[in-house]
Amino acid sequence: MTAPSQYYRHHVFFCLNKRDNGEACCADHDAQAAFDRCKSQVKAQGLAGPGKVRVNKAGCLDRCAAGPVAVVYPEGVWYTYVDQNDIDEIVESHLKNGKVVERLLTPPHLGR
Repeated sequence: MTAPSQYYRHHVFFCLNKRDNGEACCADHDAQAAFDRCKSQVKAQGLAGPGKVRVNKAGCLDRCAAGPVAVVYPEGVWYTYVDQNDIDEIVESHLKNGKVVERLLTPPHLGR
């Protein structure tokens, strides 16, 4: 259930940052396609909207070494993903059923 002050049950941010200086960045790992996939899956499953799920683009989330990354709030769960199957699993397991996908968790020590 969504708390009265919580507009979305889950708010997902995908880092889409692109660095022009050659440093590691999520955009180099096709983060845009993952964002697009997540957004379309959330809509297709009827999970989008107030009281439900919102999927947003983000600039640098400062976890570049683990990229590509996405973070789900309010839980603050960080995911590192590889392909569309990973995104589908996050949508189905975490966003739809409330179960964190342990195998995709970003290692806590990886930052920039």
